Amino acid sequence: MNQINGLTDAPLGEAGTGRIVRTAVADCRAADAVETLARGLGDTPFEIVILFACPRTDVAALIAAARDRLAPARVVGCTTAGEISQHGYAEGEIVALGLPRSHFIARTILVPDLDRFDGTDIIHRMIRSRRALAAEEPGWGSEFIFLMIDGLSTREDALVSDIALGLGPVPLFGGSAGDGTRFERTFVLHDGQALENAAVLVQVRTRCPIRVFKTDHLIPTETRMVVTGADPARRVVHEINAEPAAREYARILGKDPEQLTTFTFASHPVVVRIGDQHHVRSIQRVADNGDLVFFSAIDEGVVLTLSEPEDMASHLERELGRLSEPGAPDTILGCDCLLRRVEAEQKQMAGALSRILSRHRVVGFCTYGEQVNSMHVNQTLTGVAIYPPAEG
Repeated sequence: MNQINGLTDAPLGEAGTGRIVRTAVADCRAADAVETLARGLGDTPFEIVILFACPRTDVAALIAAARDRLAPARVVGCTTAGEISQHGYAEGEIVALGLPRSHFIARTILVPDLDRFDGTDIIHRMIRSRRALAAEEPGWGSEFIFLMIDGLSTREDALVSDIALGLGPVPLFGGSAGDGTRFERTFVLHDGQALENAAVLVQVRTRCPIRVFKTDHLIPTETRMVVTGADPARRVVHEINAEPAAREYARILGKDPEQLTTFTFASHPVVVRIGDQHHVRSIQRVADNGDLVFFSAIDEGVVLTLSEPEDMASHLERELGRLSEPGAPDTILGCDCLLRRVEAEQKQMAGALSRILSRHRVVGFCTYGEQVNSMHVNQTLTGVAIYPPAEG
């Protein structure tokens, strides 16, 4: 189910991660958070700075101040279901990641209303931007697209599917903005604004070698179930095997339907088979009427396969280690599903995972879902490994 295409005690604000990509952190409640981030990133001229903000942050004030303080760098970002700093899993922080102009150029495309977007127009803009980037730095050979999208919009599947024809050979990955475990409001940040029901695509061209990847620690079992009643537009399943959805899911697990929790869904996810790959369709919650609300696309007739997790720490160490086989990355920008973090915390493995993430220089955020090329998925770690260029 895997597809692969040392801790410090530095104070908040101190730059970290690789020698090329720079990161900094600040307390989300601090009045001088933007100044702390700017000081931590240093004086390097940045092409773009990406902010991952705890949902308790005053995001409107954050992005307005960051646009002014960090200019001429573009500034984008989103709210999180938890942050990943140079120290691993974090809470209550703003994590900044800076891509220096010496190694990166970028363009951004804002999708301001996910209920009314024109996929063809976005594709044309993507193609024009890619051509402009290639003309600006024709000798640089690596490209990727990073997507941040409102995690409560239920429009991730539609957007990535509609723009897939515009990708060409360029890999896309991304994450759905979060709101902790509240599921109330999520924001993406762009050009001084904090926006709901929106998305931002960041097209990047770099002199650094890159590898976009997706991985999860789940193993499909022989237990299957069929969705027999659903509302695809709302990602709601009414019936499984012609029985009320939550009750039947609980029966299959041998559990009381009244005791289903986020940890239950994290520990016993369901997957769908597409081609020769299994992709997770994570359950978000049980509705008051016993329906199951999913994090991603679901429809009647879909066959769901129950899966069981591997040991998270050993799996993560193995998969991130594979990304280091050609040499250690300078930085890994990662989008890690909230349900992975919930499982790690419930199993008292969050500390071990934090140490692994830190050692492999992973920074990013915990998401309400992940995107890889034309697909919206769940319960995965997706991202891009960025390597030092050959000339050092």
